[in-house]
Amino acid sequence: MAEFQDREHFIPIRVTDLVGYLCTDSGPQQTQAQRLTPDEQAAFRRFARSVIGHVHISYQSEIRRLKDAYAAFDPDSDPKPLSPPSGQDRVAALDQLFATFVHLMTRANYCRLAREQMEEIMKGASAWGVDMDVAWDAFEKVEVFYRGKGTGTRTRRHRFRWWRKTEVKVPTFARVAVVFKQQPHKRLPEEADTKSVFLKLFKDIPCEDIEMLLPGGQLKMPALERWKLGGTVTSSIAYVVWKLTDMPLLSLAGGIASGALWSLYAPVSLVLGYGYKTWYSFQSSRQTYTLQLTQSLYYQNLDNNGGVMFRLLDEAEEQETREVLLAYFYLWRYAGSDGWTAAQLDDYIELDLERRLNMEIDFEIADALQKLERGGIVEQISDRYRAVPIEQAQERLDALWDRHARADAPELAAAAG
Repeated sequence: MAEFQDREHFIPIRVTDLVGYLCTDSGPQQTQAQRLTPDEQAAFRRFARSVIGHVHISYQSEIRRLKDAYAAFDPDSDPKPLSPPSGQDRVAALDQLFATFVHLMTRANYCRLAREQMEEIMKGASAWGVDMDVAWDAFEKVEVFYRGKGTGTRTRRHRFRWWRKTEVKVPTFARVAVVFKQQPHKRLPEEADTKSVFLKLFKDIPCEDIEMLLPGGQLKMPALERWKLGGTVTSSIAYVVWKLTDMPLLSLAGGIASGALWSLYAPVSLVLGYGYKTWYSFQSSRQTYTLQLTQSLYYQNLDNNGGVMFRLLDEAEEQETREVLLAYFYLWRYAGSDGWTAAQLDDYIELDLERRLNMEIDFEIADALQKLERGGIVEQISDRYRAVPIEQAQERLDALWDRHARADAPELAAAAG
């Protein structure tokens, strides 16, 4: 069983497209004998619909639990919960909520970024000379996750190329999710919501700009600008001190009355004016950058708060469905009566998807086999796994549907009554 450090578990294909592809493609060996017959296609499509339904039902209870857990912390909740937790109960509920979100992100195949990793990524200025300072103490709790790495392009103007626009390739995160709860801090406005938990989901974020997704960040003045501003103030003070020490004490006293000290005004004003220009230029650049960032994130923001939760649950549900369908299909069509070991099945799926669909993934075989075995759709013989015939697999799925219906009947009757 191959293990990859540079691959992710996420399978980038829609369930509907995957089912259609498995039904109509000629198979790994590209032989007509391995193409599904029309009857087999119909049977597998029906099987896939049943799998989709079963996975969806299992996620419905999880959706209800998450909605209940998030209701007291949702800034957009409407209606509000009648009895929200308070005191230590609220602290415990907050801890449990964050633990649940971390688990959900893992199921949706997101990778967690620890604070140490974030600080390493954020070191120094970006390719645009932008350096942000994140106030970590502005958060009571904060978690950052990503999924998918790629390369994007950005445009910039270079002074050595007469300020012409050039395209620059930058490493990006395909998806970035941020979960945080703020606490009172000088960098946050007075009206900042410090009671709610915020969820944000973004796409195509440059790796070096990830700190810009956190509220309370502050743009640092570049080292050259700080040096120029500090030099301006220092030189102004030094000039005044030098001129004053160069004057005799009696002349200085008389100069105050006669206006001799006004000779200091012009050079000091010139130096301080240059310092003000440097400071004002930085403030203008910061405002311009903030506006550009707001405009950029407008198109890169995918969802917020409750919408993020539902989107992630949907992605986790689709991923689980893809894994189950792929594991069963390859055992059913290609493993034969002897079956395959988990490692053989894992390698076969990864190599075949890479060759035919150009998808480099790290398939999660253990979880898929566990679900198939629990449903009686796959049988384990020693260290090998063998798929039951698709007609028998469909019968067992239908039996599971009947059990679900009987289990839900009392609850539905109580709700109707």
